[in-house]
Amino acid sequence: MKSVLKLWCVVIASVVCSLALGNSAYAQRATGLQPSESVWTPAPTPEGGVSWQTLEETTEIQRMQAGFIYSKPEFTDDVKALAGKTIKVNGYIMPLQNSAKQTHFVLLAYPPDCPFHLNPAPTQFIEVFSSVPVGVDDDVLTIEGVLELTGEDESGIFYRMIDSKQLETPVS
Repeated sequence: MKSVLKLWCVVIASVVCSLALGNSAYAQRATGLQPSESVWTPAPTPEGGVSWQTLEETTEIQRMQAGFIYSKPEFTDDVKALAGKTIKVNGYIMPLQNSAKQTHFVLLAYPPDCPFHLNPAPTQFIEVFSSVPVGVDDDVLTIEGVLELTGEDESGIFYRMIDSKQLETPVS
C-alpha cells in the first residue's frame, strides 16, 4: 500500500510540474523568449558590476546531521576581494515582505520561472537589505550595496548586501 501511495505522489507531482512548466514556457514564448533562454541564463552583468559567474565559483561544503543538511561556503580569492566593498549586481527580485515595495528581499541570479521548483543554490542568490524601498518587478533589476560574505553559521546564505539601493537598469 505504501509503494502505491508513493507512486501516486510521484505521478501527481509530475503532472503539477508539467502543467507549471507548460504555463511558464507558454508565458516565455509570448514574449519571444524560449524557456532555455531565460531559465538557464543568469541576469546579465551590469557595466562595472559583478557577474553571477564570479559568485557561483564559490564552493558549497555540505554536511548532514540528524537528517538536516548544513551548508557553508569556501570563497574564491576573487569573491573574498569583494567583501566589504560596494558592488553592483543584476538579478530578479523575490519578495520577502507583504508589500509592493521591499526593503528586505532576495536577489536571484535566474528568473523564478517555476513556482514549484524554486531551489537556487546558495551561490545563486543574495539576501538584500535596502535603505530605500524597491518596487517588486518581473524584470532584471540592478542593485548596488555593500557585500557581506556570510555562511560560516552553516545557514546556507552565503551573500548579503546591506545599505543597498536600486539603480536605473539600462534598457537593452
